[in-house]
Amino acid sequence: MSHPAITLEGVAKRYAGGRVGLDGVDLGVADGSFFGLLGPNGAGKTTVIGLLTSLVRPDAGRVRVFGHDLDGEAVAAKACLGVVPQEVNFNSFEPVAEIVETQAAYYGLSPRRARQRAGEVLAQVGLADRRHQTAWGLSGGLKRRLMIARALVHQPRLLLLDEPTAGVDLEARHATWDLMRQLNGSGVTILLTTHYLEEAEALCDELAILDQGRILAGGGTAAMLHGLRHQTLVLELAAPVAAVPDLAPAIVHCPDAWTLEVEIPETDSVNALFARLSRAGLQVAALRNKQNRLESLFLQLVGRGGREAAL
Repeated sequence: MSHPAITLEGVAKRYAGGRVGLDGVDLGVADGSFFGLLGPNGAGKTTVIGLLTSLVRPDAGRVRVFGHDLDGEAVAAKACLGVVPQEVNFNSFEPVAEIVETQAAYYGLSPRRARQRAGEVLAQVGLADRRHQTAWGLSGGLKRRLMIARALVHQPRLLLLDEPTAGVDLEARHATWDLMRQLNGSGVTILLTTHYLEEAEALCDELAILDQGRILAGGGTAAMLHGLRHQTLVLELAAPVAAVPDLAPAIVHCPDAWTLEVEIPETDSVNALFARLSRAGLQVAALRNKQNRLESLFLQLVGRGGREAAL
């Protein structure tokens, strides 16, 4: 029988001072999925990671990893997990291969098998030529890759990535995206927490948005984005306008004579908007979304004024 990669059933956690970590959360992550867990600081994302790694114990509810209950089968559950925390936490003065081999020993791999697996995962993440170098000399992006290699050494079925591209440059971020896609394509289930919403939209096939310990929305990424109440397009015009045009029901702002910012409600369509632009004698030279679509959804749920509506 196939089990979901992660199952949370009615999970609650409170901390000292009454701070809510999680408030009766139900969450399922399918085997093989690329799942994004999003939310503002303090929403409960780190609590979820802590529960899955047994660093945090729930006050109520059940947590399972591939059917293994964390309360009674923690060893079996954690054997399925690879964890990449936010902070780099290896000894930077050790050689790269030794860092990975030491991690393998924690999972009971023999010295011979540990060396073999270290070579395999370092090649997988593009660090084979750095195996004898001390980690201190690696760039920030390569240190993140070393963290991923270390998490993969025991061949986990589930990889927990907590802000894996925080603080790295754009090139390293996109290289890490490619690596994560390859890992997921090979069958590894990935749970990603990130503050880069374009990252979640680009990578994740499923999402959940947390705020104040509760899930505000969840489901397939495409379906969630389809439910946006509005989107804002920035239109660069082929010729300047003398006044703000009436494109109702869209709401129009005019930052300058060559640019329109058009907020399209859910009941409207881009095709209808362009028909109205044509009738108004306006030609569009270029357009773009003002915000990443997932950013728009995120702000709609947890942004200014959205939190009260969503809860």
